[in-house]
Amino acid sequence: MKVTCLVDNAVRLNSNLWGEHGLAYLVDTPDGRLLFDTGQSGAVLLHNLKALDIAPATIDAVAISHAHDDHTGGLPDLLPRLRPGIPLFANADLFRERYLRHEASTESIGIPLSRDEIAERLNVMLSAGPQEILPGVWTTGEIAVRPEFQGSGKGLLMRGPGAPVADEYRDDMALGLQTRAGLALLCGCCHAGLLNTLTHVERAFARPVTAIIGGLHLGSVSEDDLRRSGARLSAMAGLRRVCPGHCTGEAAFLHLAQALGPAVVHSGAAGNVLDFA
Repeated sequence: MKVTCLVDNAVRLNSNLWGEHGLAYLVDTPDGRLLFDTGQSGAVLLHNLKALDIAPATIDAVAISHAHDDHTGGLPDLLPRLRPGIPLFANADLFRERYLRHEASTESIGIPLSRDEIAERLNVMLSAGPQEILPGVWTTGEIAVRPEFQGSGKGLLMRGPGAPVADEYRDDMALGLQTRAGLALLCGCCHAGLLNTLTHVERAFARPVTAIIGGLHLGSVSEDDLRRSGARLSAMAGLRRVCPGHCTGEAAFLHLAQALGPAVVHSGAAGNVLDFA
């Protein structure tokens, strides 16, 4: 199994790839090819796919971690280039409107296409529970139990009964990749909270988590929460690799590196490749 970072805030040194505040990963398995999220723009996603010699028509499935447009913004340009009828996996709350509140205005930041627009091309598979995408590749389903901190962001809202309300991030999910060593956890933004996500995955899949990859949304958490996160990961006997990117935050990366040592490496650069047996 191979995981390639297609879009992130940074790019691999000496490459011709483009970066932006967004995230997309390609997961290659013996049974098929999966795109996880689509970055913030079609321009960057399609450029990087072409630069890496990856044809969109070779993608067998798409999974979306959550609705925010830095993870779904590339979908409109990508959609007509995908093979008709392939599945798109996401949480059932994906199509609720999302917003970002500024001082003087509110901006729409949800998925830029409706369910009907996507369903004209793809087979939309929405569920609150885990779904198997390819053999050995699962969505986590909704992380419903959240006693620990969430990966919240200032001003992030969702459609409420009347006016917008604070986003509950019910659409947030990750992927579990089954490897010989255990489970690799591939995260989009971890808005449900890293510790909540880990507890959910350990209960749902009953396999040790041996790798954590992607956006961990630790940049805005308290120092105490950051310390407890480092302690929790350090106590995971089977954890071999932590590869943060996107929204993790540099301070959080350094803290995790101090807590876990060489197990922590940057994955957050377009063009980086992780191989799993």
